[in-house]
Amino acid sequence: MDFHYSHLQENYEIMNEKKYLIRFYYIGKKKYYGTQRQSPDILTIEQCLIEALIKRNYMQEPRSAKFELASRTDRGVSARAACFSFFSMRTPILMELNSILPPSIGLYSFCEVPKNFSSRHDAIMRHYKYIVPIPLSIFKKEKELNLDMMRQACNALKGRHNFVNFHKWGKEKVNTVRDLEVASMEVISDFIVFDFKSQGFLRQQVRRMVKKILEVGMGLIKFDDFLELFNPEKGISYQPADPVGLILWDILYNPDIKFRQDPKSLKRMKRYFQTHYLKYRHRALLFSLLEQGNARK
Repeated sequence: MDFHYSHLQENYEIMNEKKYLIRFYYIGKKKYYGTQRQSPDILTIEQCLIEALIKRNYMQEPRSAKFELASRTDRGVSARAACFSFFSMRTPILMELNSILPPSIGLYSFCEVPKNFSSRHDAIMRHYKYIVPIPLSIFKKEKELNLDMMRQACNALKGRHNFVNFHKWGKEKVNTVRDLEVASMEVISDFIVFDFKSQGFLRQQVRRMVKKILEVGMGLIKFDDFLELFNPEKGISYQPADPVGLILWDILYNPDIKFRQDPKSLKRMKRYFQTHYLKYRHRALLFSLLEQGNARK
């Protein structure tokens, strides 16, 4: 088939297909090397989704179906409400897809969108949460932690800044100016939880902001040094916070985008979360009792 005919056929097929936006969750297990597709022998979230869509005959291949993830995350990061869009050959049946996806990935709502809609570029707000992996009570036994100074650092991050020193450099040249609408922290059940909201984030931006906020709280850097990170003339290199604590919490779109939830898929998702909550709660108690028992000897 020559290129011209192939291109015409592809456009004809898209004109006769509907575009859908699907919301899904995933848990950043070690076996997944982030969301973005890489080589065929490297497992990613995107690869699992594409294979399920092809196997269930929703699309033939990602390029012609205009498959697009709304956000990309690194290895170890989880998501509560990630999204992707694509041209489908038929109306999605979410449980049909969930039945061949691993339990750590699940689709639970969808809607039809205009053909020129972009799950990535049409997002008006992205919300990330970061849970510091170490309980606050344990953290304080090891190091002093000034929560008030950490809140001041959060406030300094809000607004429009050049976040060049809060992102990982890549091959592509990107605009590092961003508007951060929300940067806040609270303590929930003995864990420090951060919330960040912006239309778009740079690669590793959230994890790097968290790293520096914690350093301010521990007194490892002065507040004035933290403010120097906004100076684009200074190149400051450091490792980001652990990806395990990061969650893509939500992606917001125009109010006209109304997701339709699938009850069976929601039930599957909640059952998975509850099972693992009870499992790890039990293990936490087990090791707590073992620690206390050894301390008494």
